[in-house]
Amino acid sequence: MVTTRSSAAARPRPVSLRRRGAVLERAILDAALEQLSTVGWNGLTMEGVAARAQTGKAAVYRRWPSKEDLVAEALQTGLPTFDEAADHGSVREDLYRLGLRMRDAMYSKPGLALRSVIHECDAVTAERFHGLILKGVIEPSTRLMREVVRRGIQRGDVRPDATDAMVVDVGPAMMMYRSKMCGSEWTDADMAEMVDRVMIPLLRPPTG
Repeated sequence: MVTTRSSAAARPRPVSLRRRGAVLERAILDAALEQLSTVGWNGLTMEGVAARAQTGKAAVYRRWPSKEDLVAEALQTGLPTFDEAADHGSVREDLYRLGLRMRDAMYSKPGLALRSVIHECDAVTAERFHGLILKGVIEPSTRLMREVVRRGIQRGDVRPDATDAMVVDVGPAMMMYRSKMCGSEWTDADMAEMVDRVMIPLLRPPTG
């Protein structure tokens, strides 16, 4: 006689949805970025992040004692990395393509989260994020702009003294100004116009 298991024993066990370790931490950090990009710095709460991540607030506080600690790590792990500026054969095309990458980063979820921090934090709180913004945004964008300009100098398309900070800051500064102060987005056509009417004349070698 063949014995069979009871229906209770034969029924597959439900998969546990409880998350631990790195999986839970990633969910909490993603929830923090989501909250920052939607309700902003002032609207973000540890309780709201916990609810978004579908965990208890104790799990959040256990890892990050304060809102500032949580946001700093969320931004640090979420911001896109810029390793190099692709060479498209001309300084004009290189600037245009790099500008589009910067724009897409600005309007990504981590980019929107960072902008909410920059726009809404008071001076004391903003100081907490100064190093992160410097290393995660300002230094990479400046480095890539210089990389593009140096290639242009080597081709003879750019004046030799165009790698100073005043020049390489112009494009990113215009993008941030129009985004922050004017609330306007950067279309592909806007980016092309900025490159053609501002950057190229600024970089062009003297004639005559």
